[in-house]
Amino acid sequence: MIQKIVPFLMYRDRLGEAVAFYASIFGNTIIKRLDKDAEGNVFSAVFTLEGQDFYAFNGGSHFHFSEGFSLFISCTTQEDVDRLWEQLSEGGEKSMCGWVKDKFGLSWQIIPTQLMELFANPDPEVASYARNAMLGMRKIIIADLTRKP
Repeated sequence: MIQKIVPFLMYRDRLGEAVAFYASIFGNTIIKRLDKDAEGNVFSAVFTLEGQDFYAFNGGSHFHFSEGFSLFISCTTQEDVDRLWEQLSEGGEKSMCGWVKDKFGLSWQIIPTQLMELFANPDPEVASYARNAMLGMRKIIIADLTRKP
């Protein structure tokens, strides 16, 4: 099945390195195509991370990623949160509320599924506590999202 909506990422000049970096982090990666120029540099790529297709291009120095666009990763365990937080921020930067920026400037949200479940809790106090706890965190700590007795 072909996805109708596919993120198209414009990198400055390190697309080949970026695809290899993501493939080393996500076990379910398929590199469908790497197009190279005459010098052997990757200028275009099509790849899949965890079932999500991406198109990407080396667009030159005038392209920059913005926090206005991020990739949201749903994690089911604290171990997944911890691993992805460290790996994706390597050479990049760690921010607040589960956000990191990778070394290519692309923003990622590393969010445990439990947080989204707490946000949807019918008890507004539970949802509010989880939201306020998250707002004080950098990396999301699942155990700290729920009200202590």
